[in-house]
Amino acid sequence: MTFDYTSIFRDDLPAAAVPFGGAPKYNFIGGNMDPENVPVAGLTDALTAVLAREGKDLAFYNLGTGALGYKPLREFIARTLKRKAAMDITPDNVLITSGSLQCLDLINDLLLNDGDTVIIEEATYGGAMTKLSAMGVNYIGTKLDDGGICMQTLEDNLKRLKDQGVTPKYIYAIPTIQNPTGTVMPIERRQRLLELADEYGVAVFEDDCYADLVWSGERPPAIYALDQQAGGRRVLYCGTFSKSIAPALRIGYIVADWAALGQMVPLKKDGGTGALAQMALAEFFNNQFDDYVAASTKSLKEKHDVMLEALASEFGTTAEVQPAAGGIFLWITLPDNVDTMKLFQAANADGVAINPGPEWTADGKANIHKMRLCFGSASIDDIRTGVAKLADICHREFGVPVRSGNVERN
Repeated sequence: MTFDYTSIFRDDLPAAAVPFGGAPKYNFIGGNMDPENVPVAGLTDALTAVLAREGKDLAFYNLGTGALGYKPLREFIARTLKRKAAMDITPDNVLITSGSLQCLDLINDLLLNDGDTVIIEEATYGGAMTKLSAMGVNYIGTKLDDGGICMQTLEDNLKRLKDQGVTPKYIYAIPTIQNPTGTVMPIERRQRLLELADEYGVAVFEDDCYADLVWSGERPPAIYALDQQAGGRRVLYCGTFSKSIAPALRIGYIVADWAALGQMVPLKKDGGTGALAQMALAEFFNNQFDDYVAASTKSLKEKHDVMLEALASEFGTTAEVQPAAGGIFLWITLPDNVDTMKLFQAANADGVAINPGPEWTADGKANIHKMRLCFGSASIDDIRTGVAKLADICHREFGVPVRSGNVERN
């Protein structure tokens, strides 16, 4: 007798994944990076060197350096955040995680219960909203402009919630290269955000996953740093090397004091983040991190400019696009009659992958005419060709952009 284990699956499983059929030809989704920019030789040399020196430590969970992760990597993070983001921290303030997604899980597990409320940006990381929904947490979107969260709207939301007897558990913000809009929040707004958080008794979850990829090479002090300078302990901070080095390495980190980290360590039930990636990164970073990031950012800026030019050429004034201050995404507004959920399906069938706006916004219905395009992994030629193909598909499905004489492009 054959037993079918599918009959005992639990009732509340998410929709099943489909088998991987290969990446689309013109892949403008996800947080992928340029394969030509991955420092393969440098990482190979670094891993070889560190394994020869410390390989026997693989016999111990966490390499015998404690549950926070490989100490040389935590030391590098502490030094770099002090130099670049004005954060006065030690290695003991850093917990290494398996990517920034685990940061989200750990902070949410630490703070949230079913029925809690958090405040997020009106357009934000889709994975963050998915995790909140799965936990039964309510989220309130707050208006964005070219400086990030609008403080008046944030204050209005906090006041309205207070009048309802609700204190949000945290404000989730991506202040430096916001995802998906690519903006940088000015220092004055960061300070005002902290003032409002203090007034209403709310924590701040600062997601700085793209902060290394600022075109100018200069980033403002982290909200965490400004909170420290004011004598506060209100901010939980997360970062990652997925965008500055490579996403498949799955190395992220949380910065907090021991009151938070000491509670998160028992919640991190994976036996420790993969040691080889931590060792290789720490060794590689000793001498090469700044030069590598500068070269990678220069390459991404070129792709950003090419995609802007392609959108202007192919969509004209029908696509409203704000140039990003860094990162790997462009956030695009199309005419109201365009449904990007339907465009996603039509484009995907023709080998073009896009992120539809509803998946990246708190109010999906109000943003159905928006989309996010990633230029990180596509070649310059594929950006030009793929955007032209996307414009043809959009015209075919919605009449946007208008073609002279209604003639399709080849």
